[in-house]
Amino acid sequence: MGLDFCKEPEEALKKHCEKFEIFGNLLSEYNKKYNLTSICGEKEVFYKHFFDSIAAKDLFDYGAKVVEIGSGGGFPSVPLKIVREDLKFTLIESTGKKCEFLKTVVDKLGFNCVNVLNIRAEDGGRSPELRERFDFAVARAVAKLNTLCEYCLPYVKVGGRLIAYKGEGENFNESLSAVKILGGEIENVLNYSLPENYGARNLVIIKKTCATPLKYPRGNGKERKNPL
Repeated sequence: MGLDFCKEPEEALKKHCEKFEIFGNLLSEYNKKYNLTSICGEKEVFYKHFFDSIAAKDLFDYGAKVVEIGSGGGFPSVPLKIVREDLKFTLIESTGKKCEFLKTVVDKLGFNCVNVLNIRAEDGGRSPELRERFDFAVARAVAKLNTLCEYCLPYVKVGGRLIAYKGEGENFNESLSAVKILGGEIENVLNYSLPENYGARNLVIIKKTCATPLKYPRGNGKERKNPL
């Protein structure tokens, strides 16, 4: 299914240009110290990070609780929060320096209802305070879909959704078994292309249909070394 959104994100970015400029400047400053992203050019950052991140902005319920797995430089969470102030975010990031950056961004942009946690995704997924507490999970450029689902779906309430930002070339059908084992089903795949020939992208939407079995996530790197 195609996603025709090219004009609307441009308008959203322009509407919130001041905050995006602040975020862009912070990203440039901290990237020199913390290696947050290999994408550094202003135009590339605009389209590959900002524009791409807000592709899913209309897929969230109003006031939804959203967990982001592997936040890194804050994509897609920070751009989404800029254009959807109603969303409540918890950012999961295992690298302390990246968490420091994210907390600075939250402070400088005056965000409310954004919590940054310096923990491993698999540890958070087993925590009673976080497990199946969120309406949505999001992740971008973290892992293949089968591994990603083991990291993300334990956080999502039954009836909630995982929105996975994916590029080209991955066969999502290879992850169907993992999705089912972890309590989900692929509800939709939305395809779109970034402007200026910056590439084709996908939003994989996975609905949580039943509770994730307690043995997942497995931890100790098994999600990547031996994916479901």
